[in-house]
Amino acid sequence: MPGPPSAPPAVAALERLAARSWRGLEEEPYGDWLLRAGGGFTGRANSVLAVGDPPEPLPDAVRTVTRWYAARGLRARAQVPLPGAEQADAAFAAAGWTADEDVLVLTAPLADWSAPPVRVDLAAVPDAAWLAGYRYRGTPLPPVAEAVLVNADDPVFAAVRLDPPPAPLAAVARGAVVEDWLVVTAVTVAERHRRRGLATAVMAALAGWARARGARSCVLQTVAANAPATGLYRGLGFSEHHRYHYRLGPPPPPAARAP
Repeated sequence: MPGPPSAPPAVAALERLAARSWRGLEEEPYGDWLLRAGGGFTGRANSVLAVGDPPEPLPDAVRTVTRWYAARGLRARAQVPLPGAEQADAAFAAAGWTADEDVLVLTAPLADWSAPPVRVDLAAVPDAAWLAGYRYRGTPLPPVAEAVLVNADDPVFAAVRLDPPPAPLAAVARGAVVEDWLVVTAVTVAERHRRRGLATAVMAALAGWARARGARSCVLQTVAANAPATGLYRGLGFSEHHRYHYRLGPPPPPAARAP
């Protein structure tokens, strides 16, 4: 049986750990920073993780990052965790990069969360129903999404079906164990099935799966402005570890954009 939860790691260590659960399709170390590109799907897979120090002075590093993403037809983006990356954030701001909304990084001990008695199916790969059920920022997934979603060490995909096919799934979520942490992503409950405990159901199923693999703690991310989600997670015992936001560089020139 897994032991008690370990003390939360420092901001940089937790961000690096979480990055291993949601990778770009291309990754390149840049000093302590990590350049990531994944066809434009999700900020995490298409941003430089700005923790630690780059190998150049910060103004030069900002220009290098801009060129790296432009060469891939992507808008330059930096994930800036706070506290810890204040100097990098200031350098991006000085170069005219705009700040996106705050994202909360929440942690909790893995618990036996009480959930409604619904069946939660777990699979090693997402099927078409799961992909249709995951609404990234409220929109359908692009074709590159599946490659990003499976690009981790043994991820698991949770699904709740309340109505027979071809009706859509009621809820989905994704989990991955990194060291002794369960990293939860992609929690989505269909609008007509909300406020029925289904998010807790998929969380409980992922927790049981992760405990069997030695996990003791859980980390997830949610937009700070998403009050229903933050309320749900705080009710499950999560607390804020830190925050991050994205800095967005200028769009790449037309000639550099991918066809």
